[in-house]
Amino acid sequence: MAKGDEQPAQWQQGAVMELAIASFNHNGDGVGRWQDRVVFVPGAVVGDRLRVRLMRVKPSYAHARLLDIVQPSPHRIRPRCIVADKCGGCQWQQVSYQTQLNAKNEQLQQDLVRIGGWNVPPVDPMLGAVNPLGYRNKATYPLGRSPQGQVQAGYFQQGSHHLINLNQCPIQDERLNPLLADIKQDIQQRGWSIYNEQRHRGKLRHLGLRIGRRTGELLITLVSTSEGLPELEDQVAEWMSRYPNLVGVVLNLNPARTNAIFGDESRAIAGRDYLEELFAGLTFRIHSTTFFQVNTEQAEALLGVMQEALRLTPDQILLDAYSGIGTLTLPLARQVKRAIALEVQPQATAQAQINAEINGIHNVDFHTGAVETLLPALAQQSDFEPPDVVLLDPPRKGCDPAVLEALLQLNPARIAYMSCNSSTLARDLKLLCAAGTYRLVRVQPADFFPQTTHVESVALLSRVEGEQDGA
Repeated sequence: MAKGDEQPAQWQQGAVMELAIASFNHNGDGVGRWQDRVVFVPGAVVGDRLRVRLMRVKPSYAHARLLDIVQPSPHRIRPRCIVADKCGGCQWQQVSYQTQLNAKNEQLQQDLVRIGGWNVPPVDPMLGAVNPLGYRNKATYPLGRSPQGQVQAGYFQQGSHHLINLNQCPIQDERLNPLLADIKQDIQQRGWSIYNEQRHRGKLRHLGLRIGRRTGELLITLVSTSEGLPELEDQVAEWMSRYPNLVGVVLNLNPARTNAIFGDESRAIAGRDYLEELFAGLTFRIHSTTFFQVNTEQAEALLGVMQEALRLTPDQILLDAYSGIGTLTLPLARQVKRAIALEVQPQATAQAQINAEINGIHNVDFHTGAVETLLPALAQQSDFEPPDVVLLDPPRKGCDPAVLEALLQLNPARIAYMSCNSSTLARDLKLLCAAGTYRLVRVQPADFFPQTTHVESVALLSRVEGEQDGA
């Protein structure tokens, strides 16, 4: 025991105390109590008894660093990754998978009670992943150099910009691991400069790897501040020859002093600037910068839940807000008379139109613009035929109030709200159900991101006056 550790625990920075971990918070940290105060401990597991040091202390709570495991939880397991305690890519590799699922389900229910106001929210059991490792179809790694000058790629340590170097990652598709180690070595041998964010100097910023889980097609992306990487075409030709499933190498230019990974300009150095993937029986083209769910299998499973619950018919109209490249729009459009797709990014709309054409789907009307602008405008049009079913899949911030107001005006029979943030989901569901127009039928959570704290879910709402026809 270090000098000073034997003194009684005080509520001050540097104090050492013993804690029992009772729960997790939103960030995946363990939560314990010292007298009437809360202590958050990264790396802790529910059921652990730990010795911790207080690091950041407030009057009613503190953040602490784990010093020793006095008694490990029965839910604590050995991480599959050797740098799991340092890398910020995962939070829960030390937590058994069933415990992860239980914690995520509990967090969703708590948000629906605390924020949404439901006494007993209708939450189904978590839809767990068949493979909680090796599931990610995409990885984008910041690049850096070690003090000795070696090229590094990995994830930042939690709460810092210290890069944890990786040669493989247990949560990405294992077919990407050889590329990560090899490409770092190739960059080193070519002598390409690496971007330094403090000085805003150097070229290469990120390495992007993407794979079609069903097709096996690979796409490599180099993110650089500018053109002019020496012998780039020679190296790319070597990659195309080395990896049989590599369909293209893309250079993305991002000269801005920003935390954004990608810039606006991309071009294929060799091959295609996209890969093809099979999803829900359809073929999708996916570019380097395309948003596509990183867990193909879980996204497809949750889509199946939605299809079963919505019971779409050939005489209905479907409206998909936040439609992206048509990942959900196009499979559902095959079951209805007409679909309407709203998307803010023109590039995503263009890709969705191509994907519709590839799959012979011609009953989708595509609109580009902010949903909070497009949806109210459509609702005001006298000749607009209102949708029977609306699909929402907003970003983490949830829906703009204007979107919810327009929905209440359009009054569809059913709403499916897909969310990656249970807090904003609960907030928006409360607003939709507050007027008595809709009732929350069920919420189906699905684990898209095993080993992390993130949870995806779809909430299904039914118009109250439509219940007599089986809604």
